[in-house]
Amino acid sequence: MQELLEKLAALREYLDIPGKTRRLNELDKELEDPNLWNDQERARRVTQEATTLRRVTEGYASLSSDAQGLSEMLDIASDDEKEMLEEEQASIQQRVDDLYRETLFTMKHSEAPAIIRIKSGAGGTESQDWAGMLMRMYIRWAERRGFKTEILDQQDGEQAGITSAEFIVRGDRAYGMMAPEHGVHRLVRVSPFDSNNRRHTSFASVDIVPEVPEEQIDIHVPDSDVRVDVYRSQGAGGQGVNTTDSAVRVTHLPTGLMVAIQVTRSQIKNREMAFQILKQRLYDIEVKKREAEEMKARGEQKAIEWGSQIRSYVLDKQYVKDHRTGVMRHDTGNVLDGDIEEYMWAGLEWLAGKRAAENNDDE
Repeated sequence: MQELLEKLAALREYLDIPGKTRRLNELDKELEDPNLWNDQERARRVTQEATTLRRVTEGYASLSSDAQGLSEMLDIASDDEKEMLEEEQASIQQRVDDLYRETLFTMKHSEAPAIIRIKSGAGGTESQDWAGMLMRMYIRWAERRGFKTEILDQQDGEQAGITSAEFIVRGDRAYGMMAPEHGVHRLVRVSPFDSNNRRHTSFASVDIVPEVPEEQIDIHVPDSDVRVDVYRSQGAGGQGVNTTDSAVRVTHLPTGLMVAIQVTRSQIKNREMAFQILKQRLYDIEVKKREAEEMKARGEQKAIEWGSQIRSYVLDKQYVKDHRTGVMRHDTGNVLDGDIEEYMWAGLEWLAGKRAAENNDDE
């Protein structure tokens, strides 16, 4: 119990509860101002920040009160009574762990929806099947959390899987949770497509960016910088999706970025959405470029990236290992069915530690 109280005290300092409380009081005064609602965007930002701060400060206050009360009860309880209080102590410990996780969302726009692009690597059917397995894994994870998914584009492989897919996951801190999944994922297995039962290694890339509100993205894309192609929709899309050339592919010539959208039957709407996603990706590139310049200014030469091969899924030996965090599990079926939160939380700790180390170097 003493260790738990010490952890709570450390969290109070780490979370800067007094500072957050002062800031929340300022925001509450703004929310009481009727003129705030004349500017819908500012009202949205103030409301969102206040909601986040309230969740942390009120959560900490309730937890601190309950922990202190339990500590006082344990001081005067008999041995039999202490056994009865063990369950309550375990509950408080879990709440402390949950509060600690509030400290891990150190990336910008952690509250935003996540835009995910999965692309198969070289290797034909093997890699395409692997890319399809990854897409299913993330969609199953989203379903487990009660999140919503929207498939924007899906290019099916010739025999199995996908060559590429783009989809959005919407839910509480969708981008924050998914950010550690960005990188190259490696599959090793005895191929179901190889009549000689040989062992194959396949790769697929997972690219994840936040869906930042359009008004926050100050990026102009000249018409001369893009090529727009239209084609007939394929893959997921519902009955009648293939009846018109409604799918749109936008290629940004200076960077080579390509965004394909076939989510609606309207070519105009697909085009608008493709340009929105393109701006999101260009914005993400610009943010990472600024971070790289900051690192270079303080003498660090390494690029801002989360590594190439971040995780290996070795099915014939029944394990999935994350190469950054060391987390390894042997229930590969559950992992591929979306049970990946252990990897995500470990990845968030890794990212938070990485960013803290960079900040210390800067100081």
